[in-house]
Amino acid sequence: MTDVTGLTVGVLGGTGPQGKGLALRWAKAGIKVIIGSRSAERAESAAAELGDGVTGADNATTAAAADIVLVAVPWEGHGDLLASLRDQLIGKIVIDCVNPLGFDKQGPFALPVDEGSAAQQAEKLLPESRVTAAFHHVSAVHLADLSIAEMDTDVLVLGDDREATDVVRALADAIPGMRGVYGGRLRNAHQVEAFTANLIAINRRYKAHAGIRVTDV
Repeated sequence: MTDVTGLTVGVLGGTGPQGKGLALRWAKAGIKVIIGSRSAERAESAAAELGDGVTGADNATTAAAADIVLVAVPWEGHGDLLASLRDQLIGKIVIDCVNPLGFDKQGPFALPVDEGSAAQQAEKLLPESRVTAAFHHVSAVHLADLSIAEMDTDVLVLGDDREATDVVRALADAIPGMRGVYGGRLRNAHQVEAFTANLIAINRRYKAHAGIRVTDV
């Protein structure tokens, strides 16, 4: 299995629940983490809350300093942020976990994306980066709750670069109870992102924080 202990992970949108929760779990696993935000001050405050050596900086500084970058920002700002960080992300593994979703009286639903998916939009905007898609279905509530020692969930990892998807799978495996499972090429990211709407509906109906498990693998 790929060794990720010597890598630095930058989390863009790290002050939000998903990014902050993953940053916490990676830090607990001994991985160096930098929290990124539009505001360096806000990022530094979030990092101080997490402890375990986590640091904070603005998004550009985070992208430049990290070996691997997780994109966990709201869909509305996804394209503009990545376009602005193209130079800082050259040659780096970028993990997109953004879910383009809308909400109405009938509940959550997947939004159309011109490029096909958020991950494919990232690939188009970052042609010199190694774009992957993963961590769409992990409960932010469970990530933040350290009384839950093991996450008990699988993470589908998609991408066209085999070495990059192996690294991302290893990042998932670094969190106790979590397992990274290769889920196909990046062109298949749409249905993975869209399935988040189904999980939200499940969680609302059953008052749960459901994830997914892949059987017979």
